[in-house]
Amino acid sequence: MNLPFATDTPTDDRWLRAWAVGYAAVGGASVLLPLYALSLDGGAFLVGLMASTAAFAGVPGAILWGRIAGKAGRRRPFVLFALIATAAVLLVSPRLRSPIALVAANAALWFAVTAASPVLNLIVVEGVEQSAWDGRIARLNALQGWGWLAGLVVGTVWTAAAPRLGYTAVSAQRTLLTGLGLLAVAATLLFVHFYPDATHVSEKRFLRRYRSLSRESWRGDRFLRGIPYGPSRMYWALRSLRSGRLSERFGRPLLGYFAGTALFSAGFAVFWGPMPAHLTDIGFGDGVVFLCFLANTLGSTVCYDPVGRLMERYAAMRLQAGALIARAVLFVGTAFLAVELLVGSALAAIGVTWAVVAVTTTGIVARLASERVRGEALGLVVAITGIGGGVGNAVGGAVAAATNPLTTFGLAAVTVLVGGAVAAAAVVPARNAA
Repeated sequence: MNLPFATDTPTDDRWLRAWAVGYAAVGGASVLLPLYALSLDGGAFLVGLMASTAAFAGVPGAILWGRIAGKAGRRRPFVLFALIATAAVLLVSPRLRSPIALVAANAALWFAVTAASPVLNLIVVEGVEQSAWDGRIARLNALQGWGWLAGLVVGTVWTAAAPRLGYTAVSAQRTLLTGLGLLAVAATLLFVHFYPDATHVSEKRFLRRYRSLSRESWRGDRFLRGIPYGPSRMYWALRSLRSGRLSERFGRPLLGYFAGTALFSAGFAVFWGPMPAHLTDIGFGDGVVFLCFLANTLGSTVCYDPVGRLMERYAAMRLQAGALIARAVLFVGTAFLAVELLVGSALAAIGVTWAVVAVTTTGIVARLASERVRGEALGLVVAITGIGGGVGNAVGGAVAAATNPLTTFGLAAVTVLVGGAVAAAAVVPARNAA
């Protein structure tokens, strides 16, 4: 029996903090595994392939696990599987000596982590009145985000301190992988201890709420924070789509914007896929690489709310076009930089542009879509973004391996500009007609 709410509400968030501890291990591994692959003579192509397979591996994991969890009516085993698998991958990885084996291990990690995401979304709303669901999901997203940042901080500090302690680069990476694995073990034990008994919320009921998010009072930054975090968004996006012809439901302007979004999302990934390899090629140590990724994440994180306020004063497409142009210029400019402070500053600025693009995309799609299909449209753009990213990561790695940074980042910039032009061509006439 599915209860709308109950008195035994799982409001004790210690179990959720335990998951955030596990996500810190994932955040640190997101940079460390590509760096370790490079140390094992994996090149830019392999690093791009690692990012691409991680992006695609998460989707079937989420779909399979979400459906099984929905039918079984049990939650704990699926989250435990993700934490145990995270610990296993990170503890085994230091013993791997093949870059290809690391690609498989990284894909397995993201399969497991993403598989738990839809289950976590259901857990956080169980026993809670429906009006409080947005806040609970946002809290899950926030704790995961801070966990991810903590993992990057740990990686930055350790890789900077390790040489002073007598570690070689490879031994420092293996030690950090082991440490992150033990952190995941600790998260598993904490989760087992603190996970509460809770009422049951069906996936169908959650999906109805997901579709209704866009029909309430919202700003772009609020919607971004209110839907499931990371790869899980693609799962709920695909689950929210109904059958029927897309052109009949969404209309040509919105489909045109989807095409533009697919292109500029692929362009983003062309840049980011080989980035760890590029940073090491220009002589950056592991600590500096971690710091660069940390700067990028902070640049976007602190700007979501300000961008949401800017959307109240300026047209979303104008803001997005400016951010895409700035992003393309920064992509190309990064190819000429080799000084740590300048590269870190450029990546932080790129993070700021991501905040603009991410928030304005939800605003543009919501305004182009009719009330009847708005929730589905917002879901579809998330899926398109993820698919574009998976393709772009592979392309970026292949181009970087065959050419040079300027060609790779130039391709990324051109793809972003073309995608922005396609998006603007679809949005501006529709806005003028309105």
